[in-house]
Amino acid sequence: MKIGEKIRQLRIKKQLTQEELANRIELTKGFISQVERDITSPSISTLVDILDCLGTNLRDFFNEAVDEKIVFKKDDIFVKEDKELKYRINWIIPNSQKNHMEPILLNLDVDGRTESDDPHDGEEFGYVLSGQIKVHLGGNVYKVKKGESFYFRPYSLHYIENAGKKPSTVLWVSSPPSF
Repeated sequence: MKIGEKIRQLRIKKQLTQEELANRIELTKGFISQVERDITSPSISTLVDILDCLGTNLRDFFNEAVDEKIVFKKDDIFVKEDKELKYRINWIIPNSQKNHMEPILLNLDVDGRTESDDPHDGEEFGYVLSGQIKVHLGGNVYKVKKGESFYFRPYSLHYIENAGKKPSTVLWVSSPPSF
């Protein structure tokens, strides 16, 4: 790992000049320049000061990030089907439950519905790609047609059902993950 290059990238990301960074931690611009070019190494306490000013810490700074996958293909999709309730959940982003949000593609057959979901923290968003659905939220029911969306905080029992005579497809995103 090139410490100096990583510090330079963080500084640029924070839109600071070498001089501004140096002034904030009572160092010289020349010293910051030498650190960024890996000509000299800061002491641990100076590195902690630099990283603090750049909005990070030693643990995160030295934690090598794994290349994250950006594009997901059909082979990546995991499907759960419930024949009794007549729905299919397509997890279109594998392992998204470890992320801040979890998108799924929900297919509801005629008379299909999801399982009831208990109240939880977070937010839920959906966009109806085909058909029409009913969103049941507590004692309220909301009809949502193709091309329309829904958004709610799931503070009460909730589920979705197909409200039409044709299958429905919904892009549904939960944050944090709850599917």
